Amino acid sequence: MSAQDHDRVADDRAGPGWAAVVMAVAAKDLRIEFRTRARTLTMAGFVVMVGLLFFFSVDRALVRPQDIASGLTWITLILAGLIGVGRTFEIEKADGAMTGLLLTPAPRDAIYLGKVLANFILVYAIVLLTTAVFGLFFQLDYSNHPGALLLLLAAGTLGFVALATLFGALTAETTLGESLLPILLFPLLVPMVIYGAAASSRLLLGRPLSEVEGQVRMLAAFALLAVSVGAVLFGQIVEE
Repeated sequence: MSAQDHDRVADDRAGPGWAAVVMAVAAKDLRIEFRTRARTLTMAGFVVMVGLLFFFSVDRALVRPQDIASGLTWITLILAGLIGVGRTFEIEKADGAMTGLLLTPAPRDAIYLGKVLANFILVYAIVLLTTAVFGLFFQLDYSNHPGALLLLLAAGTLGFVALATLFGALTAETTLGESLLPILLFPLLVPMVIYGAAASSRLLLGRPLSEVEGQVRMLAAFALLAVSVGAVLFGQIVEE
C-alpha cells in the first residue's frame, strides 16, 4: 500500500470533520422537526396565546404597551423556548438515538454545538414570531433600530439555547426530566433578562444606540460564556 493510500485510509477511519459533525447533527434535528413540527407548532401556539392574553388583560388607560412589551418579549422567549428545547433529548432518549450517536467517534463538543445550532434556528424563528405578534397586538414601532434589536434578540436567544441545551442533556437522564429543567435554568437566566429587557426597552423607545452598548456587550459576553461552558461540559454530562 502506498503512502497516499495509507493516509486516505487513516482519514476515513478518523470519521467526518468537526464542522461536518456540527452541520450533520443540526441538519438531523431540523429534519426531524420539519417532518413532525411538534415543537414548532407548540411554541408558536403558546406565543399567540400569550399575546392574546396580555392584549385583553392590559388596561391601556393605566399602562402603555411600550413600557411592558420588552419584558414580556423576553419572558415569552424563555417560556416558549423551554417548550422546544426541553424536548430535544427526550425525543432521542425514547428511541435510543442519542446512545447511538455517542457510540460514534464524533467529538462531543461538535454534537453539542450542532444541537445548539438547530435549537437556535427554531427558537429564533419563534422569537421573530413573538415580535410580530406583540407588534400587532400592542402596535409597537420597530422602525427605530430594527437591526440592533434583531441582533440583541439573537444574542439573548443564543445564550438561552446554549444553557437550555446543556441542562436539557443533564435532566434527560433524571426521573424528573423536563420538570427539573426550569428550576436549574431560571437562576442562570437572570443576567440575560436584565440586560436584554433594559436594552430592548430603550431601542423600542428610540433611544440612541450609545445608551445600550453596555447591555449589548454584557449580553454578547453572556452568550459566548454559555456556549463555551456548554461545549466543555457536555461531554462529561452525556458520558456519565
